[in-house]
Amino acid sequence: MTDDWRTDRIGTALRGENPTVLRRLTAGFAVIGDVQFLPGYSVLLVDEPGVQRLSDLPRSKRLSFLSDMDQLGEAVERACQRLDPAFRRVNLEILGNTDPFLHAHVWPRFEWEPADVVGKPVWHYSRDQWTDEEFRLGPRHDVLRDAIGGELDQLRSAA
Repeated sequence: MTDDWRTDRIGTALRGENPTVLRRLTAGFAVIGDVQFLPGYSVLLVDEPGVQRLSDLPRSKRLSFLSDMDQLGEAVERACQRLDPAFRRVNLEILGNTDPFLHAHVWPRFEWEPADVVGKPVWHYSRDQWTDEEFRLGPRHDVLRDAIGGELDQLRSAA
């Protein structure tokens, strides 16, 4: 295992060493987010190191990546609806401003979110939410991991 899989998320996923991987999809890896202040936060990582933008992929792989993003979004939605009655919706984002590889964020949103951020992008949450040990991914998120993974399995078998 790599000492810190965070420095090579895609490479460690390809080698089976990234502990956040939920499932291998057609054009990437569904992973659960490092932070869980919004429980169910997940990310789709492209499966080709060096790909920085959606437009770097050939059209067929681009469409597969977008289909994988849709599938992960639906899996997070289903799992969060089942686990939290205050679930509202899922937000999908491909930004690419910080990490130099193609990835898509899947953010579940909830009724219990603070009023000053509930209607805004998650990036408006305070820095503490992103760094507080309380929200770091850990064993307490295993039920959530299993729920999202199970939903991905059901969606893929129904396709």
